[in-house]
Amino acid sequence: MNKFDAIRSFYDSEINEGIIKVIDHPMMKALMNFCFPGVDDEVWKEQLRKTHSIRDFQCNFIYHGVQQVLEKSSEGLTTSGFEKLEKNTAYLFVSNHRDIVLDTTLLNASLFEYGLDMTSSAIGDNLVKKSFLKTLSKLNRNFLVQRGLSPRELLVSSKLLSEYMAQLLLHENRSVWIAQREGRTKDGNDETNPGVLKMIAMGSDEPNIMDYFKKIKIVPVSISYEYDPTDALKMPQLLAEANNEVYIKEKNEDFKTLLSGIIGQKKRIHIHIGDVLDTEIDDIIKNVDTTNKQVQALAQTIDDSILVNYKLWTTNFIAYDIVNNSTRFTHLYTENEKLLFERRLELRIDHEHPVAKQGFLDMYANPVVNKLKYVDALTL
Repeated sequence: MNKFDAIRSFYDSEINEGIIKVIDHPMMKALMNFCFPGVDDEVWKEQLRKTHSIRDFQCNFIYHGVQQVLEKSSEGLTTSGFEKLEKNTAYLFVSNHRDIVLDTTLLNASLFEYGLDMTSSAIGDNLVKKSFLKTLSKLNRNFLVQRGLSPRELLVSSKLLSEYMAQLLLHENRSVWIAQREGRTKDGNDETNPGVLKMIAMGSDEPNIMDYFKKIKIVPVSISYEYDPTDALKMPQLLAEANNEVYIKEKNEDFKTLLSGIIGQKKRIHIHIGDVLDTEIDDIIKNVDTTNKQVQALAQTIDDSILVNYKLWTTNFIAYDIVNNSTRFTHLYTENEKLLFERRLELRIDHEHPVAKQGFLDMYANPVVNKLKYVDALTL
């Protein structure tokens, strides 16, 4: 048994067998009918039976699903920075995280359009407990991050995960996507957890882990949605935290959130690819003395890139002005856009809970607050 079998995606040699196992599953039918509306079931089944690689599955099926998502629930995806990436080069994409599936799926669709290899992507095993979803994730080149472990189990799991990422990046020349911290951003503050970087470094073969971070080519990624399709679903957790309560997810909550992200209205979406962190790491090595402080400095450097390159939308400026009772950014949105945003707030939030309303507004306003730390004049 391969040491990575518990967490890895399928090998190409396993793809067809995996497809055959789920080809008649009702959820596969629903997925394919969404990807190929109006196409007879036997047509896509025949194509699936001929599929023998992850790339073929992603390009011929998942990519079409992404186009349907964009067409039905957005006003389009724009990108910037992809031209800096080199073909046949593996990168570690460290991204802010807003949506369970779309963040990485949209990145992969963009990489495909630029003629670049798609990533292997981390996903929490809590999201794929259903056997069909686990198979689908392995077909889509996801690898599992094991959740809910004891401290001892977490240490073992983190070591395995970091070694698998090193295997992909350095030996298979495969780019990897990972979120900057566990879980999606709930309050609009995109912040890298140094613990994620320490986990990644466990797979290092370098005496100095900063040299390892240079070797694996860290690229910060900023993704922003004009409307977060799961904004209201993030409120219960914020309410619990405000009341100093332990938040317990409802049954099937993750799956409901996953579906809401796919079909919920997003309006405009933007992905920016930052620069490979190279000279920045040299500066950290030169100017920061201890390993712990160096990791913290690297986390801040990733944050700097993600925040300064984060695309702000009208919704962000509207929320900022509402929160601060200001007219600072009224020149960047229309009265009608403001009314639409306020209508969304009214429909999606229980107004008996002021904390929920404030949390909803902060989720959209905080990206403006964060970007103002870097630049004085903000524009769309």
